[in-house]
Amino acid sequence: MRTTDTTPRHRFYFVDEVATELRRSEAAVRWLMQTGKLASSKLGGRRVVSQQQLDEFFAKAFGE
Repeated sequence: MRTTDTTPRHRFYFVDEVATELRRSEAAVRWLMQTGKLASSKLGGRRVVSQQQLDEFFAKAFGE
């Protein structure tokens, strides 16, 4: 019998993917992370941004 996994998957973006999404350079994304304007986490030694962190960044930017 096949079971369906209904657990929500968490999407993580690497710096280059965030840069593409924001249409900014990787250096600009790293600056946003270093200044605390864009929250990020470390996963396996690499800096990542979760979908929730990216959504919060957009919400702050548009004042929602």
